[in-house]
Amino acid sequence: MTDAAATTPSRASPRAPLGAAARSLRGYARWRWWELALFAALPLSWLLLPSQALLLNEIAIVALFAISLDLVLGYAGIVSLGHAAFFGFGAYTAALFAKDVMPDPIVGLVVAIAASALLGLVTSVLILRGSDLTRLMVTLGVASILYELANKLDWLTGGADGLQGVVMGPITVPFTALKGFDFDLTGRTAYAYTLVVLALVLLVARRLVHSPFGVSLQALRDNRLRAASIGLSVPLRLVAVYTVAAAIAGAAGALLAQTTGFASLDVFDFHRSAEVLLVLVIGGTGYLYGGIFGAIVFKLLHDLIAAWTPQYWNFWVGLFLVVLVLVGRERFVRPWTWFGKGTKP
Repeated sequence: MTDAAATTPSRASPRAPLGAAARSLRGYARWRWWELALFAALPLSWLLLPSQALLLNEIAIVALFAISLDLVLGYAGIVSLGHAAFFGFGAYTAALFAKDVMPDPIVGLVVAIAASALLGLVTSVLILRGSDLTRLMVTLGVASILYELANKLDWLTGGADGLQGVVMGPITVPFTALKGFDFDLTGRTAYAYTLVVLALVLLVARRLVHSPFGVSLQALRDNRLRAASIGLSVPLRLVAVYTVAAAIAGAAGALLAQTTGFASLDVFDFHRSAEVLLVLVIGGTGYLYGGIFGAIVFKLLHDLIAAWTPQYWNFWVGLFLVVLVLVGRERFVRPWTWFGKGTKP
């Protein structure tokens, strides 16, 4: 009996750290009140602000795009200046599918997501090696290549004139008896459509970053050598998160093309990648909801300044960002992240 009793702690001891880790992970994934309030605010914005549906639709698309970049930058530590490559690829895929194959928005969205994910998988090998500067140049180069391809293949993409004549069919709800919802000029149907996609992506992304895989991404972001030394497969994780982020960015681009009925070279332009970085600078990186808060502030600021002084809006936005980063970031931006305090393991 004594020998058996002596051996019992040695068998149980390895399970103790695992149990503690599991409890920590469950606490990390626990829903906070402000998260529930944010999800409740999404449909309320559609109900209470019908006259601002077009602007809100733009904000939701930028927020979705920013979430995709936050996965690779804020969680995996992959810096990118060419994230617009996936955004633009998704936009052109959805527009071409609607024009040449079938106008169903949901099917087109799924096709655009799959195509963007495939592009992310193929190009992910380019970001596995090298320094941050190398990744900046490589990702920027990929976006530039796609920009020039879209410009040269004008028989397919419309070139500098853009892809015109994209007419979307009604949005049908699968497995229900509901009739299709036509896109209207006020943008209410488009905003509802974008909101549903944004909410679904948020749920999937939240589940991802609160899983053991998401925690391991943060480990390799903080110290890639240490993560590899404890047995984590760094390349496979980088490829996986890069592919997922590409799919989400493609969804954002597809939503833009579907809700506006137009796709142009602008979706591949450098300013798209730069703007989404600015959105994350404003909202914060590495806590998933920074893209949403940053998109709201950036688009509202853009809209207000453009209405006030359209010829100088770049100056005022630039000045705001300089002041925000150098002077007021800790005072004005960081409190938004206080809601997430205690959520990291």
